[in-house]
Amino acid sequence: MIVPGSASQDIAAALAAELGEPLAPAEYERFADGEQLARVPETADRAVVVASTVTDAAHVELLQLQDAAAQQADEVVTVLPYMGYARQDEAFEPGEPVSARAMARAISTGTDRVVTVNPHEAAVCDFFDVPCAAVDAAGRLADPLPDLSEPLFLAPDAGAIDHAEAVRNEYGEGETDFFEKHRVSDTEVEIKPSDAATAGRDVVLVDDIIATGSTMSTAIEQLVEPARVFVTCVHPMLAASARTKLANAGVDAVYGTDTIERSVSAVSAAPAIADEL
Repeated sequence: MIVPGSASQDIAAALAAELGEPLAPAEYERFADGEQLARVPETADRAVVVASTVTDAAHVELLQLQDAAAQQADEVVTVLPYMGYARQDEAFEPGEPVSARAMARAISTGTDRVVTVNPHEAAVCDFFDVPCAAVDAAGRLADPLPDLSEPLFLAPDAGAIDHAEAVRNEYGEGETDFFEKHRVSDTEVEIKPSDAATAGRDVVLVDDIIATGSTMSTAIEQLVEPARVFVTCVHPMLAASARTKLANAGVDAVYGTDTIERSVSAVSAAPAIADEL
């Protein structure tokens, strides 16, 4: 049985359809003092809790869903379509926590295994105290793309080139390339132009996550007379004014998956998760 978190109901429903399993009638409540309560009135022998931890509240809700499911199911599997705090995978200054490790340990206490989708660094899977598998849903981003002319699939940095290649491979044609990126701060990024010719071509920028939109909008500014520009990402966080930044940069369309449920979630990561389950 699939147990949906309140922020992941679409992808939970899609996963239930992929697996042919029912959706648990999960309930969510908040008390007057601000505390929340998530309940699972019924489940089956295996409970698959599907919850993107997009906020601190979502982390608490996940722990509650795990505990409620464990009281009824023989096995609890936790699916993190998007794992919050995963980018804090090291202590950047003395005295700081490794937040990804802290979250992974907490999640591990209530589950038998974990499946997550395109973590920013695959090594975060090692932080869990239970088996953890990372699945790749980047190739799904080829589905919503229109017919492209001389397509160039462009990653904003070398670390994302695998995502660009996955989308290109699923699309069936085109070149791949990447920018050289230097992050100055959380909101400021310096990008050196790519050598790939972009004039008159359709350019598809591909990344694992779009948070503030600064990286993508800066990359788009470096393109020389592209025909059209499409932005794709597995995790469309799109915090603050990210969508406005991309629109002002001249993007024709933005496509993401439903690991984070946004208006740009044009395709589901559920098939990739189902293959792992």
